[in-house]
Amino acid sequence: MTFTYQRRYCGKIQAVLLDWAGTTMDYGCMAPAVVFIEVYRRQGVPITMEEARAPMGAHKRVHIQKIGQLDTVRSRWQEKHGKLPAEADVDRMFADFVPLQLDCLSQYSAMIPGALEAVAAMRRRGMKIGSTTGYLREMMDINMRDAKRQGYEPDSTVCASDVPAGRPYPYMCLQNVINLQVSPVAACVKIDDTVPGIEEGLNAGMWTIGLALSGNEIGLPLDEMRKLEPSELERRRNRAYTRMLQAGGHYVVDSIADVMPCLDAIEERMARGERP
Repeated sequence: MTFTYQRRYCGKIQAVLLDWAGTTMDYGCMAPAVVFIEVYRRQGVPITMEEARAPMGAHKRVHIQKIGQLDTVRSRWQEKHGKLPAEADVDRMFADFVPLQLDCLSQYSAMIPGALEAVAAMRRRGMKIGSTTGYLREMMDINMRDAKRQGYEPDSTVCASDVPAGRPYPYMCLQNVINLQVSPVAACVKIDDTVPGIEEGLNAGMWTIGLALSGNEIGLPLDEMRKLEPSELERRRNRAYTRMLQAGGHYVVDSIADVMPCLDAIEERMARGERP
């Protein structure tokens, strides 16, 4: 007779891991997108906002590389330079990217409405707050300074440059688990506004919540999003919800202001013995 031994965590959420741009600050995830457009413009290859956003969530050098792998961008690059983009081209654009990003981060550092209240509610329930980001550490120094000034200071922040590889690999999430000293990983929830961010949490064995309106999927500052015709906003919202659910997100909501009912639902599911 053969037996299978299984363990199921039935406790409470121990930690919530939050992304930065588009999740807790910078509504619309604007800061990186505008700089990606500029670094390609400097190479004589214009790219659209949609192309700039396509790989959002990755390490910024990887992001630049992935933009250059899009068929539309490869075609324009070939036409301009007579060859496809190479590693040296990516290195040159990344060298341009870093100072440009550092210069503009504080312009886009306002906290997303509801973020401070949501984090306070999580803390009242004993949850630790971690964070992951595709930004480099020197970029995060600026974001963390601006966030602290507004009342937000996570217990742990891990950058893509701190680990062997960024999203969708799980390493930033797992480093947060170590930093926060929580266990098991199924007691953690990853919240992100990008598909690679959802995949990051899933690959780490965590529950995931996608944010459809406040970040990269819609890609508009709050004031511009509010100007959209209701039918157009609904079309974009539906597309964002579909993409994040198809990526495996356990829940999808509009912004961080809406996550607390999802955390309640996750704890109810864990109490029943469910796993991510």
